[in-house]
Amino acid sequence: MIIEQTPNEIIFRFPKDMNLDDLQDMADLFEYKELSKKAKTSQKDVDDLVKSIKKGRWNRTKQQLNE
Repeated sequence: MIIEQTPNEIIFRFPKDMNLDDLQDMADLFEYKELSKKAKTSQKDVDDLVKSIKKGRWNRTKQQLNE
């Protein structure tokens, strides 16, 4: 692997036999980090949203089981 820095970008070079799924996972991580650094959401906001989603999903599941 070779990492090269130019004035405008950073270039990663991998051997041709590198696992593409692994590279996609890395690309997804880099994209997430790039997008999330611009976010102004607190961890508490994220936790509250996840809790709300899970609660809504559980309520829908209970309704489906009772039908």
